[in-house]
Amino acid sequence: MRASSTLEGRFAQIHVDAARNATDDFNPFHDPHHWQRIVANPFPGPLVLGFQLEALIEYLWQTHPARDEDAAWAAAHGLHWTNWDLSFAGALCPGEAFTAEVRAAARREAPEPGLSRRLLIRKADSLVLAGWLRQSAGALYEPGLSCAPFPGPLRAQPDRCQRGPWFLKRKFASVGHAKNFLAGALADQALWFDELAPRSVFPQTYAAALLSCALLEQATAAGHDFCAEPLVYTAHHLSILAPAVAGLRSNDALHLLVHGPELLAAGSGLGIGIEQTRYAGLVYAGTPERLLLRGELLLAPLSAITGG
Repeated sequence: MRASSTLEGRFAQIHVDAARNATDDFNPFHDPHHWQRIVANPFPGPLVLGFQLEALIEYLWQTHPARDEDAAWAAAHGLHWTNWDLSFAGALCPGEAFTAEVRAAARREAPEPGLSRRLLIRKADSLVLAGWLRQSAGALYEPGLSCAPFPGPLRAQPDRCQRGPWFLKRKFASVGHAKNFLAGALADQALWFDELAPRSVFPQTYAAALLSCALLEQATAAGHDFCAEPLVYTAHHLSILAPAVAGLRSNDALHLLVHGPELLAAGSGLGIGIEQTRYAGLVYAGTPERLLLRGELLLAPLSAITGG
Protein backbone atom coordinates (compact mmCIF):
# COMPACT_ATOMS: atom_id res chain seq x y z
CA MET A 1 0.00 0.00 0.00
CA ARG A 2 1.39 3.40 -0.99
CA ALA A 3 2.13 5.85 1.82
CA SER A 4 0.00 8.76 2.96
CA SER A 5 1.24 12.25 3.73
CA THR A 6 0.19 13.21 7.26
CA LEU A 7 0.64 16.00 9.77
CA GLU A 8 -0.30 16.10 13.45
CA GLY A 9 -0.49 19.51 15.06
CA ARG A 10 -2.43 22.33 16.63
CA PHE A 11 -3.29 25.75 15.30
CA ALA A 12 -2.84 28.82 17.49
CA GLN A 13 -4.87 32.01 17.18
CA ILE A 14 -1.89 33.69 15.48
CA HIS A 15 -2.25 31.16 12.65
CA VAL A 16 -5.95 31.98 12.31
CA ASP A 17 -5.14 35.70 12.34
CA ALA A 18 -2.48 35.25 9.65
CA ALA A 19 -4.92 33.38 7.40
CA ARG A 20 -7.89 35.70 7.89
CA ASN A 21 -5.79 38.84 7.47
CA ALA A 22 -4.13 37.49 4.33
CA THR A 23 -7.54 36.85 2.73
CA ASP A 24 -9.56 39.72 4.27
CA ASP A 25 -11.96 37.20 5.80
CA PHE A 26 -13.87 39.20 8.43
CA ASN A 27 -16.31 36.46 9.45
CA PRO A 28 -16.78 36.87 13.24
CA PHE A 29 -16.34 33.11 13.70
CA HIS A 30 -12.58 33.63 13.27
CA ASP A 31 -12.25 36.88 15.21
CA PRO A 32 -10.98 36.67 18.84
CA HIS A 33 -12.92 39.85 19.67
CA HIS A 34 -16.24 39.04 17.98
CA TRP A 35 -16.84 35.27 18.18
CA GLN A 36 -18.68 35.62 21.51
CA ARG A 37 -21.18 38.01 19.89
CA ILE A 38 -22.48 35.24 17.62
CA VAL A 39 -25.98 34.25 18.70
CA ALA A 40 -26.17 30.72 20.20
CA ASN A 41 -22.58 29.97 19.23
CA PRO A 42 -21.78 26.44 20.50
CA PHE A 43 -18.05 26.66 19.83
CA PRO A 44 -15.60 27.39 22.69
CA GLY A 45 -13.56 29.94 20.74
CA PRO A 46 -12.71 31.27 17.28
CA LEU A 47 -12.66 28.75 14.44
CA VAL A 48 -9.90 27.81 12.03
CA LEU A 49 -10.82 28.91 8.48
CA GLY A 50 -12.08 26.29 6.05
CA PHE A 51 -9.75 27.54 3.32
CA GLN A 52 -6.90 27.51 5.87
CA LEU A 53 -7.47 23.78 6.27
CA GLU A 54 -7.49 23.39 2.49
CA ALA A 55 -4.12 25.15 2.24
CA LEU A 56 -2.76 22.62 4.74
CA ILE A 57 -4.15 19.84 2.53
CA GLU A 58 -2.43 21.42 -0.49
CA TYR A 59 0.86 21.44 1.45
CA LEU A 60 0.51 17.73 2.27
CA TRP A 61 -0.28 17.02 -1.38
CA GLN A 62 2.80 18.92 -2.50
CA THR A 63 5.00 17.00 -0.03
CA HIS A 64 3.52 13.55 -0.66
CA PRO A 65 6.23 10.92 -1.32
CA ALA A 66 4.70 10.14 -4.75
CA ARG A 67 4.19 13.78 -5.74
CA ASP A 68 6.78 13.89 -8.55
CA GLU A 69 5.71 10.54 -9.98
CA ASP A 70 2.04 11.54 -9.92
CA ALA A 71 2.80 14.95 -11.43
CA ALA A 72 4.62 13.35 -14.36
CA TRP A 73 1.69 10.97 -14.95
CA ALA A 74 -0.80 13.85 -14.77
CA ALA A 75 1.22 15.93 -17.24
CA ALA A 76 1.48 13.02 -19.67
CA HIS A 77 -2.30 12.63 -19.63
CA GLY A 78 -3.15 16.35 -19.83
CA LEU A 79 -4.73 16.54 -16.35
CA HIS A 80 -4.66 20.31 -16.02
CA TRP A 81 -7.60 20.74 -13.63
CA THR A 82 -7.44 20.16 -9.88
CA ASN A 83 -10.89 19.48 -8.45
CA TRP A 84 -11.53 19.89 -4.71
CA ASP A 85 -14.56 18.01 -3.37
CA LEU A 86 -14.69 18.80 0.35
CA SER A 87 -17.36 18.35 3.00
CA PHE A 88 -17.06 19.95 6.43
CA ALA A 89 -18.15 17.51 9.10
CA GLY A 90 -17.15 19.63 12.11
CA ALA A 91 -15.15 22.62 13.28
CA LEU A 92 -11.62 23.06 14.61
CA CYS A 93 -10.57 25.62 17.21
CA PRO A 94 -7.06 26.90 17.99
CA GLY A 95 -5.41 24.63 20.54
CA GLU A 96 -7.25 21.48 19.46
CA ALA A 97 -5.02 18.62 18.34
CA PHE A 98 -5.72 17.34 14.84
CA THR A 99 -4.38 14.93 12.23
CA ALA A 100 -4.49 15.82 8.53
CA GLU A 101 -3.97 13.16 5.87
CA VAL A 102 -3.63 13.04 2.09
CA ARG A 103 -3.67 9.45 0.90
CA ALA A 104 -1.89 8.03 -2.13
CA ALA A 105 -3.44 8.71 -5.52
CA ALA A 106 -5.51 6.13 -7.36
CA ARG A 107 -5.03 6.23 -11.14
CA ARG A 108 -7.80 5.72 -13.66
CA GLU A 109 -7.20 5.11 -17.36
CA ALA A 110 -10.80 4.75 -18.54
CA PRO A 111 -13.27 6.03 -19.48
CA GLU A 112 -11.08 9.12 -19.04
CA PRO A 113 -7.68 9.41 -17.35
CA GLY A 114 -7.71 10.79 -13.82
CA LEU A 115 -6.04 10.85 -10.41
CA SER A 116 -7.98 10.76 -7.13
CA ARG A 117 -6.75 11.23 -3.56
CA ARG A 118 -8.68 10.85 -0.31
CA LEU A 119 -8.41 13.84 2.06
CA LEU A 120 -9.14 13.76 5.80
CA ILE A 121 -8.73 16.01 8.82
CA ARG A 122 -9.68 14.58 12.22
CA LYS A 123 -9.54 15.69 15.83
CA ALA A 124 -9.70 13.53 18.92
CA ASP A 125 -13.41 12.83 19.01
CA SER A 126 -14.67 13.59 15.51
CA LEU A 127 -14.11 14.21 11.82
CA VAL A 128 -13.50 17.82 10.76
CA LEU A 129 -13.15 17.57 6.98
CA ALA A 130 -13.39 14.80 4.40
CA GLY A 131 -13.25 14.74 0.64
CA TRP A 132 -11.33 14.14 -2.53
CA LEU A 133 -8.75 15.89 -4.65
CA ARG A 134 -9.14 14.81 -8.28
CA GLN A 135 -7.02 15.76 -11.28
CA SER A 136 -8.77 15.70 -14.64
CA ALA A 137 -8.52 16.97 -18.21
CA GLY A 138 -11.63 19.14 -17.79
CA ALA A 139 -13.37 21.00 -14.98
CA LEU A 140 -15.61 18.71 -12.92
CA TYR A 141 -17.54 21.56 -11.29
CA GLU A 142 -19.58 24.27 -12.99
CA PRO A 143 -18.04 23.61 -16.44
CA GLY A 144 -20.65 25.75 -18.21
CA LEU A 145 -20.80 28.63 -15.74
CA SER A 146 -20.40 32.09 -17.31
CA CYS A 147 -21.09 35.63 -16.20
CA ALA A 148 -23.01 37.56 -18.85
CA PRO A 149 -23.76 40.65 -16.68
CA PHE A 150 -20.01 41.40 -16.48
CA PRO A 151 -18.66 41.32 -20.04
CA GLY A 152 -14.91 41.68 -20.48
CA PRO A 153 -12.64 43.25 -19.79
CA LEU A 154 -13.43 42.77 -16.11
CA ARG A 155 -10.75 45.32 -15.16
CA ALA A 156 -13.04 47.98 -16.65
CA GLN A 157 -15.87 47.06 -14.27
CA PRO A 158 -16.22 48.81 -10.89
CA ASP A 159 -15.17 47.03 -7.71
CA ARG A 160 -17.89 45.77 -5.33
CA CYS A 161 -20.48 45.84 -8.08
CA GLN A 162 -23.81 43.97 -7.89
CA ARG A 163 -25.65 43.13 -11.11
CA GLY A 164 -28.64 40.91 -10.56
CA PRO A 165 -27.47 37.83 -8.63
CA TRP A 166 -23.81 38.46 -9.63
CA PHE A 167 -21.32 40.35 -7.45
CA LEU A 168 -17.83 41.42 -8.54
CA LYS A 169 -15.04 41.89 -6.01
CA ARG A 170 -11.52 42.85 -7.08
CA LYS A 171 -8.32 41.94 -5.25
CA PHE A 172 -4.67 41.90 -6.27
CA ALA A 173 -2.30 38.96 -5.99
CA SER A 174 0.22 39.59 -3.20
CA VAL A 175 3.24 37.42 -2.49
CA GLY A 176 3.33 38.70 1.09
CA HIS A 177 -0.31 37.81 1.67
CA ALA A 178 0.15 34.38 0.08
CA LYS A 179 3.16 33.71 2.34
CA ASN A 180 1.14 34.67 5.42
CA PHE A 181 -1.74 32.51 4.24
CA LEU A 182 0.64 29.54 3.99
CA ALA A 183 2.18 30.30 7.38
CA GLY A 184 -1.31 30.34 8.85
CA ALA A 185 -1.88 26.89 7.35
CA LEU A 186 1.29 25.47 8.96
CA ALA A 187 2.75 25.09 5.46
CA ASP A 188 6.36 25.70 4.41
CA GLN A 189 6.22 28.73 2.10
CA ALA A 190 9.56 27.76 0.53
CA LEU A 191 7.74 25.18 -1.58
CA TRP A 192 6.10 28.07 -3.42
CA PHE A 193 8.27 31.14 -2.75
CA ASP A 194 12.05 31.38 -2.50
CA GLU A 195 13.64 34.61 -3.70
CA LEU A 196 17.13 33.07 -3.74
CA ALA A 197 16.14 30.06 -5.88
CA PRO A 198 14.41 32.03 -7.49
CA ARG A 199 10.90 30.59 -7.21
CA SER A 200 7.54 32.37 -7.02
CA VAL A 201 4.42 30.25 -7.56
CA PHE A 202 1.12 30.97 -5.84
CA PRO A 203 -0.62 28.05 -4.12
CA GLN A 204 -3.86 26.95 -5.73
CA THR A 205 -5.88 27.55 -2.57
CA TYR A 206 -4.86 31.23 -2.24
CA ALA A 207 -7.11 32.69 -4.96
CA ALA A 208 -9.88 30.28 -3.95
CA ALA A 209 -9.74 31.54 -0.35
CA LEU A 210 -10.42 35.09 -1.51
CA LEU A 211 -13.93 34.01 -2.54
CA SER A 212 -14.91 34.16 1.15
CA CYS A 213 -14.15 37.87 1.18
CA ALA A 214 -16.36 38.37 -1.87
CA LEU A 215 -19.24 36.46 -0.25
CA LEU A 216 -18.90 38.42 2.98
CA GLU A 217 -18.87 41.77 1.20
CA GLN A 218 -21.86 40.86 -0.96
CA ALA A 219 -23.86 39.76 2.08
CA THR A 220 -22.81 42.83 4.08
CA ALA A 221 -23.97 45.11 1.25
CA ALA A 222 -27.31 43.29 1.35
CA GLY A 223 -27.64 43.98 5.09
CA HIS A 224 -26.86 40.51 6.45
CA ASP A 225 -25.93 40.41 10.16
CA PHE A 226 -23.32 37.67 10.64
CA CYS A 227 -23.62 37.69 14.43
CA ALA A 228 -27.41 37.45 14.50
CA GLU A 229 -27.68 35.04 11.54
CA PRO A 230 -24.39 33.11 11.42
CA LEU A 231 -23.61 30.87 8.46
CA VAL A 232 -21.03 28.08 8.23
CA TYR A 233 -19.55 26.30 5.23
CA THR A 234 -20.85 22.79 4.60
CA ALA A 235 -19.00 22.02 1.35
CA HIS A 236 -16.58 23.38 -1.26
CA HIS A 237 -16.66 22.06 -4.83
CA LEU A 238 -13.90 23.78 -6.77
CA SER A 239 -12.23 23.21 -10.13
CA ILE A 240 -8.89 25.05 -10.39
CA LEU A 241 -6.94 25.37 -13.65
CA ALA A 242 -3.40 24.60 -12.48
CA PRO A 243 -1.44 26.12 -15.43
CA ALA A 244 -3.36 29.40 -15.06
CA VAL A 245 -2.55 29.57 -11.35
CA ALA A 246 1.10 28.81 -12.15
CA GLY A 247 1.09 31.90 -14.37
CA LEU A 248 -0.21 34.18 -11.61
CA ARG A 249 2.20 37.00 -10.71
CA SER A 250 2.41 39.54 -7.91
CA ASN A 251 0.06 42.50 -8.39
CA ASP A 252 -2.06 40.71 -11.01
CA ALA A 253 -5.67 41.79 -10.66
CA LEU A 254 -7.94 39.05 -9.32
CA HIS A 255 -11.59 39.35 -10.34
CA LEU A 256 -13.84 37.41 -7.96
CA LEU A 257 -17.34 36.76 -9.27
CA VAL A 258 -19.99 35.15 -7.07
CA HIS A 259 -23.56 34.23 -8.00
CA GLY A 260 -26.26 33.73 -5.40
CA PRO A 261 -27.67 33.07 -2.95
CA GLU A 262 -29.67 30.06 -4.12
CA LEU A 263 -31.52 27.79 -1.68
CA LEU A 264 -30.88 24.07 -1.98
CA ALA A 265 -32.29 20.94 -0.42
CA ALA A 266 -30.43 18.84 2.15
CA GLY A 267 -26.78 18.10 1.43
CA SER A 268 -23.72 16.37 2.84
CA GLY A 269 -21.32 17.02 5.72
CA LEU A 270 -22.69 19.58 8.15
CA GLY A 271 -25.54 20.10 5.68
CA ILE A 272 -27.06 16.61 6.02
CA GLY A 273 -30.82 16.88 6.31
CA ILE A 274 -31.01 20.69 6.28
CA GLU A 275 -31.61 23.43 3.75
CA GLN A 276 -28.43 25.03 2.43
CA THR A 277 -27.44 28.15 0.55
CA ARG A 278 -25.41 27.82 -2.63
CA TYR A 279 -23.08 30.33 -4.23
CA ALA A 280 -21.41 29.73 -7.59
CA GLY A 281 -18.05 31.36 -8.19
CA LEU A 282 -15.57 32.30 -10.91
CA VAL A 283 -12.09 33.78 -10.51
CA TYR A 284 -10.21 35.51 -13.34
CA ALA A 285 -6.74 37.04 -13.22
CA GLY A 286 -4.18 39.03 -15.13
CA THR A 287 -4.06 40.88 -18.45
CA PRO A 288 -5.36 39.40 -20.68
CA GLU A 289 -7.84 37.97 -18.19
CA ARG A 290 -7.71 34.20 -17.80
CA LEU A 291 -9.92 31.84 -15.84
CA LEU A 292 -8.34 30.41 -12.68
CA LEU A 293 -11.26 28.77 -10.93
CA ARG A 294 -14.89 27.77 -11.19
CA GLY A 295 -17.04 26.06 -8.60
CA GLU A 296 -19.58 26.35 -5.81
CA LEU A 297 -19.62 27.02 -2.08
CA LEU A 298 -22.38 25.66 0.16
CA LEU A 299 -23.38 27.17 3.50
CA ALA A 300 -26.02 26.54 6.14
CA PRO A 301 -27.41 28.53 9.05
CA LEU A 302 -25.70 27.67 12.33
CA SER A 303 -29.14 27.31 13.96
CA ALA A 304 -30.10 24.59 11.49
CA ILE A 305 -26.94 22.60 12.24
CA THR A 306 -27.14 22.91 16.02
CA GLY A 307 -30.92 22.65 16.19
CA GLY A 308 -31.10 26.04 17.89
